[in-house]
Amino acid sequence: MATSGQPGPGDKAAGGAYPTRQPSRWKRNVILLVLLAAVLGLGWMWRGLREEALVGTAYGARIGCVCRFVSQRPMDLCEGDLKVAGLAGAGRLVSLSEDADTRTVRASVPLLAKQSADFDPARGCRLEPWQD
Repeated sequence: MATSGQPGPGDKAAGGAYPTRQPSRWKRNVILLVLLAAVLGLGWMWRGLREEALVGTAYGARIGCVCRFVSQRPMDLCEGDLKVAGLAGAGRLVSLSEDADTRTVRASVPLLAKQSADFDPARGCRLEPWQD
C-alpha cells in the first residue's frame, strides 16, 4: 500500500514526537453526571431543608427573645441554650443576633430562612408573621 508521506494519527510526527492525545471524555462525562446528580438531589431536598430552617429560626428567635429580654441573660448564653436544644437538620445552623434598641432578636440560617421576635413588656415575645 502506498503512503502519501503525511504522518497518520498514531504515527510519529515530523519532529519525532507523538501527537498529543485529547483527554478522555469519559472522565468529563462522569464529573458532569456527578454534578447533575448533586444539583438534582439538592433540588429535591430543598423544600424540606427550607421548612426545617423556618421552624428552627422561629424556635430560635422566640427562645432567644425570652432568654435575652425576659430572663435578661447575655446573648452568648442564649445561643448556647439553642445549641443544646437538639434541633435537627438545618435547625442546627441557626444563629442569633439582637437589636437592643428595638428589643428584637433575629434568628437566621444562611440562604434558607430568617425570623425575628419582638419583646413587648405587656405581651412578651412575639414572632413576626411568616411570609411564604
